[in-house]
Amino acid sequence: MAERSARDAGAGVPGAGAAPEAEAEAAPEAVPLADELAEVRVLESELLVRGRVWDVRRDRFEFGGEELVRDYLDHTGAVAVLALDAEERVLLIRQYRHPIAHRDWEIPAGLMDAPGEPGLAAAQRELAEEADLRAERWDLLLELFLSPGGTSEAMRIFLARELHPVAHDYVRGEEEAELVPRWVPLSEAVEAVLAGRVQNAVTASAVLAAWTARGRGWDTLRDPELPWTAREAARGERSR
Repeated sequence: MAERSARDAGAGVPGAGAAPEAEAEAAPEAVPLADELAEVRVLESELLVRGRVWDVRRDRFEFGGEELVRDYLDHTGAVAVLALDAEERVLLIRQYRHPIAHRDWEIPAGLMDAPGEPGLAAAQRELAEEADLRAERWDLLLELFLSPGGTSEAMRIFLARELHPVAHDYVRGEEEAELVPRWVPLSEAVEAVLAGRVQNAVTASAVLAAWTARGRGWDTLRDPELPWTAREAARGERSR
């Protein structure tokens, strides 16, 4: 964070040296809180590793009058689905994840790895493949950058309701071959997250967002087909 000036570092902090006029002028509470797309000039983007699922790149770019170099996972993006049945139970799936040496509880999710496939279509496909379900009602629940300091991965989490069983010809292999599904009351899932028994970031985010949305009469839900501008920006070609 070296690019921040001392004045910036104290902005909005009472007694940090900013004049009252400056604080009034900024009026941060009057500006909607939102991430901001940054226009940064990439001078060079080098492919370091071509992976099975994602790549590792090294970018050289201009920022704050300096030339910086950063390595990161170049990720295609992903979708996830919080399936909620008529009894307000959510579908969780236990799956082995080698990097963390755990079988964790997850919601159905998958990569945006089919060229040209919209996020909603990918979510519908994942729900069928991992849970043998289809949904009549879809809403956009949440959008995330999962680890923006090290990966370009953007994720959309959808809320799926009015569920029905569906047949498909997808064959689960590798870790997916031993998936264990479990229907859990939403309130119980919230307690498991807050108690630290469920630590998957996507599951935790989805469960807490759904609980909050439910408490507000679902008025936070959005159109599932909204343009996915955050992923488009993260997947920009830059200087490649």
